[in-house]
Amino acid sequence: MASTAPPATPAPWCGRDSKPRTFEKHSPVICYDKPEASIVSKPEYDDKRFQALTGDLIQTLVVPKREARTWTMQAGDLCRITVNEGSQVGDMNFWNLENTAERFYSGKTRQLHSTHLRVYDRLWSCLPYLRPMATFVFDSLASYGIDEDGGALHDVIGTRCDDYTYKLITGKDRVGSCHSSLVKAVVEERGLTEQDVHDVWNIFMCTGFTRDTQQYFCKPSPARKGDFIDFVADMNLLVALSACPQGDVSIQVGAEVPDDKCHPLKVEVFRKK
Repeated sequence: MASTAPPATPAPWCGRDSKPRTFEKHSPVICYDKPEASIVSKPEYDDKRFQALTGDLIQTLVVPKREARTWTMQAGDLCRITVNEGSQVGDMNFWNLENTAERFYSGKTRQLHSTHLRVYDRLWSCLPYLRPMATFVFDSLASYGIDEDGGALHDVIGTRCDDYTYKLITGKDRVGSCHSSLVKAVVEERGLTEQDVHDVWNIFMCTGFTRDTQQYFCKPSPARKGDFIDFVADMNLLVALSACPQGDVSIQVGAEVPDDKCHPLKVEVFRKK
């Protein structure tokens, strides 16, 4: 029996003769005014940096290539992370040392500051706490700025590389990512779990979004032996750092990364006298 339903009417925007839709033009508006707590006193933090660096070096450790390590800091301590052999990026997690439920919130840090952190920006904790965990106080690569493709350093855009996404891309199982390295370090060294590992601060990593498709891109890190960053702890911290198995991130995720593309990172913690 033939259907008596009337023929479907094309939506007005699907018709051959429909006109392209036009949109009003607006100037961009910054969504989040900077709260007072996000604006630091530069002389105060320059002095905190000086007091720590002229105090005592209380800890030195090397994060081996393709691995992760953890360490602790007291409020006021300064941490320096150095590219001590060859170009290398790192992925960092932060927790309140006394309450690991309070941890770094990359998304809110991005909203309050920028996609890529610069000196005197702060790293913020998750809800419901929302307070500064650390303050970025020196960058030997600060002059890189924003390049012709919109690339910049030290992003809070991307997540850590992980073996789950690797399998989605390649169809292969693997254990060898920033996520798995961070998980191993926090489980073995601090008694935490995989669920405690969270989105990261990507240090020394050059990233941005393509202008045509808005896809996340990476460029080889401009960091060279001797480059470093300093940050000051604003609370007692547990910190974890992975020396990324992508090395300088010059090779696309999913492709094999030669071992000689990967290097360790050096960590030093200073405390004022």
